[in-house]
Amino acid sequence: MSEPRAIIRDNKTLFNRYSQLQKNDIVCTRICLKPGEEPLLADLCERGIHLIPSAAAQLASRSKCFQARLFSDFMLPGTLPIYDSNTLLKATSYYRQHKYARVVLKRDRKNAGLGVYIFNDIEDLYNQVVGGSCDYPFVVQPFQERSRDIRVIILDDYVEAYERTNPYNFRKNLHCGGTSAPYSLSESQLLFCRQVMERGRFAYAHIDLILNPKGDHHLMEINLRGGLKGARICSRNYKDKLDSLCEALLRELKNTLG
Repeated sequence: MSEPRAIIRDNKTLFNRYSQLQKNDIVCTRICLKPGEEPLLADLCERGIHLIPSAAAQLASRSKCFQARLFSDFMLPGTLPIYDSNTLLKATSYYRQHKYARVVLKRDRKNAGLGVYIFNDIEDLYNQVVGGSCDYPFVVQPFQERSRDIRVIILDDYVEAYERTNPYNFRKNLHCGGTSAPYSLSESQLLFCRQVMERGRFAYAHIDLILNPKGDHHLMEINLRGGLKGARICSRNYKDKLDSLCEALLRELKNTLG
């Protein structure tokens, strides 16, 4: 293959040169997109332009509904993306069939524990949504009693994890008043995180795991970027490691292209 014609490292240059980009050009930055602009990622990929991070990872970081589709095998059973009244009706029947009681609703594109609601059952949720209190799309998920919330940060060979707790709120995010303490990942939990990243083509990630009282783990959410409050690594070291990783990925891609 031919050598890449251009390497784009920031959003301003990307959009100034968007129409001129050609096959084997490389965009090495997280692309800032307004809601509704996501199809631009498909256009870039169709034109043979390489993205670091991957388009799948960038889309998943923006949408909880896409995550529920992409990572369905890794999430709690009963985690469903809801796009319209028809899928909500099907979800209502599904929850009744499986005898799920309390249910969590997660609004798409909301982070830090915002846009997360709990209902006593799926019918209460259905009545609220049909009444216009929440717009589509969103994710529904069975509420897990006595669960533990683990945040995992993976930057190449750098891995750290901490547990978030909040005795006064089922939202355990630090933004919502939770506290944190270091947590030691098991080998199976780390392998699970790596498998999630591989499925979503995440070169690095902030991953939230949920542990039930038996110790079983599932994926709650994944993102390319998350807050570092509660983490041992500081913002400067994080940025340095991220920059080094992106440069290594760029070199690897350039060598692959020849």
